[in-house]
Amino acid sequence: MSDFQEQLAILRRRIAKIDRKYAKPKPAPRQAAVPSAESPEDYPWQEVETAHGHHFETEKLFERHRRHGSIGITDLEDLPHDLLQPMTNGEIPSVAPGKWCFLDTETTGLAGGSGTYAFLIGVGRIAQDGFRIRQFFMREFGEEASLLSALDEHLKQFEVMVTYNGRTFDQPLLETRFRMVRQRPPFSALPHLDLLFGARRLWKLRFESCRLVDLENQILGIERQGDLPGELIPYFYFEYLRTQEIFRLVPIFHHNAIDILTLACLTAIVPWAFHPPGKAQFTHGAEMVGLARWWRQADQPENALELFRQAIDRGLPDDLMFRTLWDMALLEKKLGREHAALPLFTELAAVRNAWRGAALAELAKLRHGARNDAQRARSGTLRRVTPPGRAPKEKIW
Repeated sequence: MSDFQEQLAILRRRIAKIDRKYAKPKPAPRQAAVPSAESPEDYPWQEVETAHGHHFETEKLFERHRRHGSIGITDLEDLPHDLLQPMTNGEIPSVAPGKWCFLDTETTGLAGGSGTYAFLIGVGRIAQDGFRIRQFFMREFGEEASLLSALDEHLKQFEVMVTYNGRTFDQPLLETRFRMVRQRPPFSALPHLDLLFGARRLWKLRFESCRLVDLENQILGIERQGDLPGELIPYFYFEYLRTQEIFRLVPIFHHNAIDILTLACLTAIVPWAFHPPGKAQFTHGAEMVGLARWWRQADQPENALELFRQAIDRGLPDDLMFRTLWDMALLEKKLGREHAALPLFTELAAVRNAWRGAALAELAKLRHGARNDAQRARSGTLRRVTPPGRAPKEKIW
């Protein structure tokens, strides 16, 4: 035996020894009708029968006296009926918060398409006794039709649906699943607010990430402990399909419920930003710049300028401040207020920054236009005071 083969044999014996030391007997697969008794009070599951078969459901209550970081559950009840209108340009009507539903899915993958299933669907609602979350779960793929049928029936009581990235992921995925089981998707009757777009508009200049869990930490002040990373959720579900040990999915149920509660609490914050600046009540400079850009895009330049000025007064990083001065100068020029744009372009041209060259070019245009205006005015004056047939004398200085 060569030295290499001998070393390889020794290594194999060591690995086998380690494997024997840490090996545990695998439990025999068993059918689980209800979750393990680890947390029965948190997830009181019941089997639900529909015309399409069976599936599991549970409902979790976050009581009125509780808080989720900086937002109290009772704060959700007091939200105005027209809160969502400005953010959606009036597409969502004035609706009582009790008629809003907050939806999130847990899926077998993130790619979407006909091969991706939503095995757990959570729907939150603002109730008289707190915030309630109904979760629809399928123990196997054959229960999908029953789950979707029950979801359809549950959504009929709502008039608005709120999601986070649901417009590009959750809703298209669910529409595909409804069609795969030959059922009509219910979403055409529900005006849809995807809060992700408003959150990005508000916070992308302030935070590196606008993921839901990151905003939960940065805005609500919550640090999740022992949360299951989203990328591991499909693997946990496939492991459940193999072992039928549903208690292994309790972290997924908890993850889904907290995501929905966070979504509801952020809905109590983000839409305020899209009301007139006096009602926005946001004090961070970067937030104000993001809102000002939205107002500019909405063709409301005066609101945009007001927020741009407030943002500069609050203080901004240099790069963002120079960009904001540039945006303000262009808006003033667009409104025909060259006298207001001139000092902004002058300030940008005075120091080194990314907009200095463009500011110098704009100053040249403004000054050239001013000289032309002066020449035209002088020429008109001369035409009025010079007798016909005589040329004016040029004065030499």
